[in-house]
Order: sequence, then structure tokens, then C-alpha cells
Amino acid sequence: MYAVIKTGGKQYRVASGEKIKVEQIAADVGQEIVIDQVLAVGNGAELKVGTPLVSGATVKATVVAHGKHDKVHIFKMRRRKHYQKRQGHRQQFTELQIGVIAA
Repeated sequence: MYAVIKTGGKQYRVASGEKIKVEQIAADVGQEIVIDQVLAVGNGAELKVGTPLVSGATVKATVVAHGKHDKVHIFKMRRRKHYQKRQGHRQQFTELQIGVIAA
């Protein structure tokens, strides 16, 4: 069984037992969270698609860790104008262990 969930402005296809990295969620490590924004639930060849959400469907997940992704380097330059700008950014994430998918 799998589900398509929406969190942090992105969509993820998740199955029970998987680990995924999502945008940072304000929750403690070890805390169980319930994601109720489920867009679709599939079981084999059967697929249930919501309009826009599947009513009554939830996904339970446990917070495994918090961290930062690798650094993204931003480099801006205008040729022949003596302009160079360097910048960097590390996006924070929350790692989730997917538990029960309830349709």
C-alpha cells in the first residue's frame, strides 16, 4: 500500500516502512505526527484519488532526525563589469519514518 502526501509545499509518494526527508517540521525527535493531506492512496492495481484530498485518509509517521542538506552554491557574475557575488544556502530538513497508512 502506498500514498501520495503533501507537506511543505511538495508531494511525496510514500509506503509503509520508508524513510523520507521533508521540509522542516516543528516536532521533537521520536514524536509521532499525523499527516492528513493525502492526495491519493493505492493498493496494488487499485487507486483512490482525492478531489483534492482523500477524505478520512491519514499517514502516521515518526520523526527520526533533523538536519541540513548539502550546501547549494550561488554564484552571480556580470562579465566585463567587475561584479562577482558568492552566496551559499543549506536547507533544513526533517527525516520521517513512515508508519501506518490508513485509508
